[in-house]
Amino acid sequence: MQTSFFTAVLLPIGLATVMLGMGLTLVPEDFQRVTRYPKAVAIGLVSQLLFLPIVGFLVASIVPMQPEMAVGLMVLALCPGGPSSNMITYLAKGDVALSVTLTALSSAITVFTIPIFANLSLQYFIGQNAAIALPIGQTMLQIFAIAILPIVLGMSIRQKFPNLARRLEKTANRLAVAFLALIIVAIIIHEWNRIPSFIAQVGIGVTLLNIISMAIGFWFGKLFKLNFAQRICIAIEVGIQNATLAIAITAGLLNNPDMAVPAAIYSLVAYATAILTIFYGRRSVQKIYQEERANNLSTRL
Repeated sequence: MQTSFFTAVLLPIGLATVMLGMGLTLVPEDFQRVTRYPKAVAIGLVSQLLFLPIVGFLVASIVPMQPEMAVGLMVLALCPGGPSSNMITYLAKGDVALSVTLTALSSAITVFTIPIFANLSLQYFIGQNAAIALPIGQTMLQIFAIAILPIVLGMSIRQKFPNLARRLEKTANRLAVAFLALIIVAIIIHEWNRIPSFIAQVGIGVTLLNIISMAIGFWFGKLFKLNFAQRICIAIEVGIQNATLAIAITAGLLNNPDMAVPAAIYSLVAYATAILTIFYGRRSVQKIYQEERANNLSTRL
């Protein structure tokens, strides 16, 4: 995981492929939903861009871990929702349109926020005299090239060649899953002897980050009286981070394998909780449907 063909070439190409796949699912109308669902979009973005980094900072500060891993946890908390969050939202009976909107908007906004707050994290946890640094301008350009540009390209293909986009979408989604698995396997192989200590150090931290952030997204939506589909969507968007982007920044741009460990282990934890969320969402929707049906019958009688 040192500077190599993997981190310098394959990692950015893989992430760009993932983001291209997400772009193939988007249309301009997805961004126009901001005006249709302003409250839900605002709550989702505040949860994602404000509360999640705060939770990440508190967890990284309280749970004992190496400074490099604390920075890696913060970079993960600063990343947008992962492309797979749309699929998980769909399976959990959440609001897919809102999910797509939040993923797209957070991906665009974090191009500017990640470099700034990642640098602040480096200074806080490692110190201003740290040998590593994250140049803000260059990082913005690189994130734009490997994240935003592929999304725009995917959207253009979707608009001009919809049939081709539908065919490419399935392939891109499979590549995304395979690539994330490849990254995790590569980190595990390289750091095999240190994996138990890594899990001991960051396992609790990433689990707390995942569970607390999902709970905040769900209950924040409930506080503002969003419907169940919107609440479950926001919980997933806040709880399923773009771990591939976090690894690209930590292992690629920062060239620090220890910083990439939280994102790799988080992927395992997040998908485990995603399965539970899908189960909870489907059961809850079924229960809501049965209650509404019973109420309708009692009203008729």
